[in-house]
Amino acid sequence: PAPPPGFSDVALNSRNTYEVSRRRSAPEHLPRAAPPAPEPPDRARHWPGIAGSTFAEFFARNFFAKKTKELKPAVQSAPGWKLFGKVPPRENLPKDSKIIQQEYEARTGRMYKPPPPSARRKNIEFEPLSTTALILEDRPANLPAKSVEEALRHRQEYDEMVAEAKKREIKEAHKRKKIMRERFKQEENIASAMVIWVNEILPNWEGMRATRRVRELWWQGLPPSVRGKVWSLAVGNELNITPELYEIFLSRAKERWKSFSETSSENDTEDAGASVADREASLELIKLDISRTFPSLYIFQKGGPYHDLLHSVLGAYTCYRPDVGYVQGMSFIAAVLILNLEEADAFIAFANLLNKPCQLAFFRVDHSMMLKYFAAFEVFFEENLPKLFLHFKSYSLTPDIYLIDWIFTLYSKSLPLDLACRVWDVFCRDGEEFLFRTGLGILRLYEDILLQMDFIHIAQFLTKLPEDITSEKLFSCIAAIQMQNSNKKWAQVFASLMKDNKEGDKNHSPAPKN
Repeated sequence: PAPPPGFSDVALNSRNTYEVSRRRSAPEHLPRAAPPAPEPPDRARHWPGIAGSTFAEFFARNFFAKKTKELKPAVQSAPGWKLFGKVPPRENLPKDSKIIQQEYEARTGRMYKPPPPSARRKNIEFEPLSTTALILEDRPANLPAKSVEEALRHRQEYDEMVAEAKKREIKEAHKRKKIMRERFKQEENIASAMVIWVNEILPNWEGMRATRRVRELWWQGLPPSVRGKVWSLAVGNELNITPELYEIFLSRAKERWKSFSETSSENDTEDAGASVADREASLELIKLDISRTFPSLYIFQKGGPYHDLLHSVLGAYTCYRPDVGYVQGMSFIAAVLILNLEEADAFIAFANLLNKPCQLAFFRVDHSMMLKYFAAFEVFFEENLPKLFLHFKSYSLTPDIYLIDWIFTLYSKSLPLDLACRVWDVFCRDGEEFLFRTGLGILRLYEDILLQMDFIHIAQFLTKLPEDITSEKLFSCIAAIQMQNSNKKWAQVFASLMKDNKEGDKNHSPAPKN
C-alpha cells in the first residue's frame, strides 16, 4: 500500500543514495553500475524550488559525497632537538663512540685499553642494575660534537663508574645474602628448639626447668610459639588470680569509667578509697600512655586491634591494686604480655610480675629500696667496667638517670621488640639480677662511645639507644659481665646492703624513755 500523502519515505531510496555516492566518488575509468529501476511517480517527491531533484539526490550530493585526500610526501624531521623554530640538518651526524675510538686508534696508532673488569664470582645469582642507572649518551645534534680525546675520556670515566657501582651492588647483595642465611639458620634453630620445648620440657616442667640443658636452651631465646606459656610458668601465680577474678575487676573498672564520663561528683566514688581527681587523672594517664605504646606497630593506638584489650588489662589492674594504681610505663609491660598471651592469662602474669620485690619497689616509688638497687648496681658496675665507672663519677652521673626507664618498662621501650622479648626470656629464668646485668651489658657494648661523651650526651644516648643493636652483640656483652664481687653474688650483695641499712636505722633511732 502507498504511504499517506504528505510524508516521504527516504529509507526506501537508501540504496539509490549509496549508488549515487559511489558513482560520484569512483574514478572515471571504472564501469558504471546498472541504473536502478525507476520509482513510481507517486513515490518520487521533489524538493520545492529545485527542479528534477529528489530527496535522495539532494542528501547524496550534499552529505554523502566523499572527498579524496591528497597524500603529502613524508617529511623527515631534522635530527637533534629544538626549542624555537626549525633546526637545519647537520652534515656530520653524531658518530658512535666505537667509531670515534677506531678513528682515534687509526690516527694515533695507540690502542685504548679499557679498565680491567672487576673480579666477579661466578656464583653470583643476580645481575647488577648499574648499567640501567648509568647511561652514556652523546651530545644533542645542535651542540658541538665532542673531540676524540674528550669522548674517550668520558668513556673511560663511564666504565669506571659502572665498575664501581657494580662492585658496590655486589657487596650489598652479599651482605643481604649473609643476613638471609643467618635468618634462615635462626629459624631452623627455633623450629628444632620448639620441638624440644613442646615434647620434652613443658610436659616435665618442674623436673627439667633447673637442668643445665634447659638453661642453655633458654639462654638462646624461646621460640615465639611457646614463649607465652614459658613466661606464665616462670612468673607463676602466687596471687592465685583466676580468669573469673579478672572479669570481676574488669567489670568494676568499666563501671567506674562509665561513672566518670557521666558525673564528676565525689559521692559516686567515695567507696573506692580515692578521690575523683586522682581516679580521673589515672584514667587519663592510661589513655595517654596507650597511644604512646609501641607507636610504630599501630596496633595499640585508638582503632587498633589491641587498643581496647590493653585498656581493659590496665584498668582492671588499677582496680585490683589501688595501692599501686597506674604508673607510667606499665603499658609497655602489659602490651608485651598481650602480644604473647590471651587476655586473662596476660592479666594474671602482669599482676604477678609487678608483685615481684624489684618491680613493686619501683612502681610504688619506694625511694629507700630503689637506692639499694642502685647501690648494688654500682658495685658490679665498678667491678666490670672500672674505667667507664670513673668517667661517670667525674660527671656525677648516677644510675637513676638511665636505669629507671629501663627497669620501669623492662627494656621493652629502649630496645627493639624482638630483642626485648629475648631479654624477657632470660629475665624470667634468672629474675631481677638479669635486669641489672643487661644494663651493664649495654654499657659494655657502647663503652668506647660513652667514654668520649659528656654528661648531657651520655644521658641522651642512654635514654634513646641506637636502633641497629643486635641480639648477638648485646648478649655477648651480657655474657662477659660477671655478677660476682668478692665472691659475693647479686643476692648476697643486695642482702648486705639491706642489712647495713637496718643497722643504720637502729643506730639513729631515739633511745627509749625511762
